Amino acid sequence: MSEDVRNIIVGGITVFVLVVIGVASFSSSKIEASNGISINAVFNRIDGLQKRDEVRIAGIKIGEVTSLTLGKGFSATVGLNIETDAKIPTDSSAAIHTESLFGSKFIVIEPGAADGFVAAGDTIDLTQDSIVVQDLLELIIGEAKANQAKMKAAQK
Repeated sequence: MSEDVRNIIVGGITVFVLVVIGVASFSSSKIEASNGISINAVFNRIDGLQKRDEVRIAGIKIGEVTSLTLGKGFSATVGLNIETDAKIPTDSSAAIHTESLFGSKFIVIEPGAADGFVAAGDTIDLTQDSIVVQDLLELIIGEAKANQAKMKAAQK
């Protein structure tokens, strides 16, 4: 057998083995389709919220943010995948919270008291927008300056 034929056979066997290993590794991985229901929430501001941020009820993760799109009237429509079998009343509200002063954002759903439950494709309209840290600091500084001016005026 010539050296060229031997190199072709060894190369073919090597490619075959790599293909078999590749197929075996991808077929054994557990890629699961997302379970649960997809709903939407409409906000005026979502500053800092990102895909895959958590959705929580009572501090427990029940899902994640799946999409962020600009909606009608320049509002932000946030797609949520609720992964648990938790029944969310139709009059529930959603709010964007921050983990810490400069931490990551997440959505908190506050359950309502309605008898009906949110179904796939429904929209939560009762929402509280994201708080921008800079706006909050400006408000605090403004209040401090106003109090300082009042104290100076009272001393005169």
